[in-house]
Amino acid sequence: MGSGALDEYRSRSAVLEVDAFSTDALREQPLAPDTVRALRYMAGVESYTLFYLRSLLATRAAHEPEVASFLAGWLYEETGHGLAIAALLAANGTPITAAARPESWRERLTAAGAGWVSWLRRDFAAVHMLWGAINELTAVTAYRRLARRSGHPLVAELCGRLARDEARHFTFYFEQARRRLAARRTQRLAQGLVRRFWAPVGSGVLPEPEVRFLASYLFSGDEGRAAAQKIDETIRTLPGLAALPLLEHWLGRETPAGIPSGFAQPVT
Repeated sequence: MGSGALDEYRSRSAVLEVDAFSTDALREQPLAPDTVRALRYMAGVESYTLFYLRSLLATRAAHEPEVASFLAGWLYEETGHGLAIAALLAANGTPITAAARPESWRERLTAAGAGWVSWLRRDFAAVHMLWGAINELTAVTAYRRLARRSGHPLVAELCGRLARDEARHFTFYFEQARRRLAARRTQRLAQGLVRRFWAPVGSGVLPEPEVRFLASYLFSGDEGRAAAQKIDETIRTLPGLAALPLLEHWLGRETPAGIPSGFAQPVT
């Protein structure tokens, strides 16, 4: 993304205002348990932004003015997303009550490893940009799927706005990845690391039953699988990644057909 495109991104960047969601409207049409569970997962994913930022700041990419400028706006907007989701859940009478989670050994190791490798391989930033593109496109799709599955006008409105922000984030990462993946050596590095380590955001951080629930709730059935396939096809248009196994492969491995869609637990 050139300086002109980045200026355009900045001009369109505005953190979501935390809505005063109508408790009366939610009393008349409360959020379904599955919707609450999915939104809580999304809020947890948005909080994961700080870990991803910490990992990226340890690399060469963070020293590039273009990337640093983007990250400032990106963090601002992602924080707003989490606050907006929390506001909707609070108005519904199902607030997020989980305590702050300590950083795991995996997060500490990943952040340290990414920083170390990035100084050995000048092209390692391509991996971060690719990783960001995959995760942001998955987020766009997940919010759109949640808007559709929830059948609730307030969820549809909020998720539509979240998806628009995530789509802009995806465009930045995707174009950065396209430019940085020009060399075959870099393509091999990126493909190898994604094959070995990539999983949807929240895997290994949020409880495994919640990861499996969300995958089944949003990506099961013909529409869900088609949405996952579209994510994979888009990422595979990047240089050297035509055969990269992504979300469809992960879903086939982690969410067997026997897992029912939307197996809700009581919402407290």
